Amino acid sequence: MFGFYRVASAVNKTVVGNPTKNAEEILTLIKKAHAKEVSVIVFPELTLTGYTASDLLMNQTLIASQNDSLEYILKNIKNINTIAIIGLAVFEADRLYNCAAVIQNGKVLGVVPKSYLPNKKEFYEKRQFTTGRDITRTTLDLLDSEVPFGVDLLFTDKEDMTFGVEICEDLWAVTPPSNHMASNGANLLFNLSASNELIGKHEYREELVRTQSARCMAAYVYSSAGVGESTTDTVFGGHAIISEYGSTVAQNERFQLESNLITADIDLERLRWLRLNESSYGDARRKKTRVIKVDTLPNISKIERPINPMPFVPSRYADKKHRCDEIVHIQAHGLIKRMSHAHIKKALIGISGGLDSTLALLSTYRAFEMMGWDVKDIVAITMPGFGTTTRTKSNAVQLCEALGVTLKTVNITDISLKEFEAIEHDKDEHSVTYENVQARARTSILMNMANKEGGLVIGTGDLSEIALGWSTYNGDHMSMYALNSGIPKTLIQYVIEYYKSNEKIAHIIDDILATPISPELLPHESGEIVQETESIVGPYELHDFFLYHFIKYGAKPSKILHLATIAFDTKYDEETINKWLKVFLRRFFTQQFKRSCMPDGPKVGTISLSPRADWKMASDVDFESWLEGLE
Repeated sequence: MFGFYRVASAVNKTVVGNPTKNAEEILTLIKKAHAKEVSVIVFPELTLTGYTASDLLMNQTLIASQNDSLEYILKNIKNINTIAIIGLAVFEADRLYNCAAVIQNGKVLGVVPKSYLPNKKEFYEKRQFTTGRDITRTTLDLLDSEVPFGVDLLFTDKEDMTFGVEICEDLWAVTPPSNHMASNGANLLFNLSASNELIGKHEYREELVRTQSARCMAAYVYSSAGVGESTTDTVFGGHAIISEYGSTVAQNERFQLESNLITADIDLERLRWLRLNESSYGDARRKKTRVIKVDTLPNISKIERPINPMPFVPSRYADKKHRCDEIVHIQAHGLIKRMSHAHIKKALIGISGGLDSTLALLSTYRAFEMMGWDVKDIVAITMPGFGTTTRTKSNAVQLCEALGVTLKTVNITDISLKEFEAIEHDKDEHSVTYENVQARARTSILMNMANKEGGLVIGTGDLSEIALGWSTYNGDHMSMYALNSGIPKTLIQYVIEYYKSNEKIAHIIDDILATPISPELLPHESGEIVQETESIVGPYELHDFFLYHFIKYGAKPSKILHLATIAFDTKYDEETINKWLKVFLRRFFTQQFKRSCMPDGPKVGTISLSPRADWKMASDVDFESWLEGLE
């Protein structure tokens, strides 16, 4: 479903040296995974015999019993299309290999040998096994069938999933085999392991899995031996981990006394397109591989993964101070460099009492603090017009006074009326012209005042407005440095809230955050805002969600719609989301001409719409293909 696959990591209760009993436990877990619509389940290293069977692995009786048990499992999964990856010892060419068998629908699809054999301290695998790292383009006879055998095997469903398998120590090697698997198209990696427990080792192990998933731009599913393994000299905790592109999405509780499995829904379509959009993945060296086609996999009837409705906003509150500090430092240092390079001492900001100008002012103030510059050289200009309310003007004035910056007021009413007269526009006709004349008047004042003061005009427009083209061309669209251009609206709200730690301005910020977003360009009689942006273009939280998935990995609108219905399940119905998604697409495509000549500004997150860097697009692209799946 939309590139999502459910994967599982299982830790079976092991009876060392008894493949028959282990096979029953493995079967139970495979059937459980199949009932959960799992595509692939991975088990610990040497699943059938137990890892701690040690020298008994070189005994004919145990190997024969293991093979019989594998055959028993295959006979009982003939109608189970969930793929299982189980560990076994393979006797081939008078050598013993520590292997992973990939099985589905009663067949062995391929066998992958372990490349790196630990042989230090408590591990001594070279006593029993031979490395398989040089085995490629080979087959072996297993249960009277010729089966692909080697470290060059990848498995695919010819849709979005291609996976590879490595075993335990392979991950800990200087160059893990999974690196080569990933560079050859594997976006899903599995590891059968028997990693013992030492103080703190589980933290390092989880970090290793997580970072390898990031390095390979893949999902990584790990299963380590646990309950039932021998505790003669070492203890196995049964660690199961599922990570996706640098984030651990599922992890079990170790030291369980019964078999257990964890599942996670992994977005493999996203990973494939992230490789194209965000990295030097295409430069990775490819090797010859054998790609084995798997049978049709279980379909996920419902995505069980939580979808973050605020993808730009950190989900953990504990990260707030660190993340906000970083954002403010990026903005501040960008501005410091620009002003220092241009030998400019003053910064001019149009301050409205809204979210964007508030953040621009606060970040500019932080830059001046860092450099020890006089904050009186921050010139904040309020420019009330026909739609300005007492509430927003009061908040703007109070904020400037609390910060101690220079405050100027220029009323644009008379200027706008003269402009209406000059272009023969009826002042009572409240059209786009009526609004844009005011926006351009404000920008003209800022630019001219900057010349007079010898200052730099700070742009306040944010990433969300840039995506929607929600600005007046050569009005608020233009500045000398677009300080907020890398920050979407939902993140701006988050960062402004962070500034509440300053008690002098906390109450002002509370009211700014509570004020409806508005350009305040239409006249009012009651003193209340009559022009709310989100009632015109739609909720910014939806548009930021659309923007993230559309730009981050080029998601299809149908997928964006589906994910949004999950993320905003209790807030917006599908019809509403569909309506605003169409608005987003139309505006995003038709307003590219504004982005093509936007001023420069600092990139803050992974998404930017700068025409000089992150987003290059013709201004006249037809967008009908993107709307087709939504009609």
